[in-house]
Amino acid sequence: MPTKPSSNIAIFTLTLAMLIWASSFIALKITFQELHPAQVLFGRMLLASVFFVFMLRWMGRLNYQRGDWKLLLMMAIMEPCLYFIFESLALQNTTASQAGVVTSLLPLLTAIGAYLVLDERLHIRTWLGFAIAIVGAIILSVAGDSSETAPNPMLGNFYELLAMVCAAVYTLAVKHLVSRYSPLFLTALQSWVGAIFFLGPAMYVPLPETISTTSVVAVMYLGIIVSIGAYGLYNYSLTRVPATQASAFINLIPVFTVIIAFLVLGEYFNHTQFIACSVIIIGLYLSRTPKKQDLN
Repeated sequence: MPTKPSSNIAIFTLTLAMLIWASSFIALKITFQELHPAQVLFGRMLLASVFFVFMLRWMGRLNYQRGDWKLLLMMAIMEPCLYFIFESLALQNTTASQAGVVTSLLPLLTAIGAYLVLDERLHIRTWLGFAIAIVGAIILSVAGDSSETAPNPMLGNFYELLAMVCAAVYTLAVKHLVSRYSPLFLTALQSWVGAIFFLGPAMYVPLPETISTTSVVAVMYLGIIVSIGAYGLYNYSLTRVPATQASAFINLIPVFTVIIAFLVLGEYFNHTQFIACSVIIIGLYLSRTPKKQDLN
């Protein structure tokens, strides 16, 4: 049976979202060298918030149901608030490459949550693919050389794991909400809540005397391309594929992150890591739902 057009679109949007998210690790790593994390996070959320104010007319009608505020609030608290806090702590202690690698655990966390909450049945091939991808992620992390920018990799990777727990809860909440709210609205709500959340911490941190053009561009990239583009693409994809299948694409993030970190930050990409990336891609392919079980 040929792949459905909606599935083809979802594969493209998910892959592009993962590429953008992978690049965000490098952008954050660059900005944290000059700006306080609170300033970076507030700046990116503020930029996204302003953009979405001009997009209100395209957000469509909101089919609010009683009690939705709890899910909407949980979604926004998980991401961007708690997620970004843990990710910032992670990138202050570990390399961008290793932080990207830890994201491979998200599909497994989401799959377990989807099974318990959404009753999404998991094919044995999906579990096998996840297992292979996680093994590849572990090899990728172990094979990485130590770096001066990673003073406490174990602690940093633990913080990134906590960020993935938040991301798993976020994914499940969005999957439940996209049937009544447009992906554009959900992405906008995240930005508005995030801007308010990080405003207080950002106000109490003094700005550096000079801010480089590189940091300014990086914050703009995070606010516009990442906060708007990546989340919008991911939320849209959740309207086309199951939460478990969408989260499986997270395994592409470590591959993209290691490549970009090598090109931009000079983080070393050795032969073993290259093999590990191939293992992750194989795991991603196997974790896809068999075609006869594909959903619209």
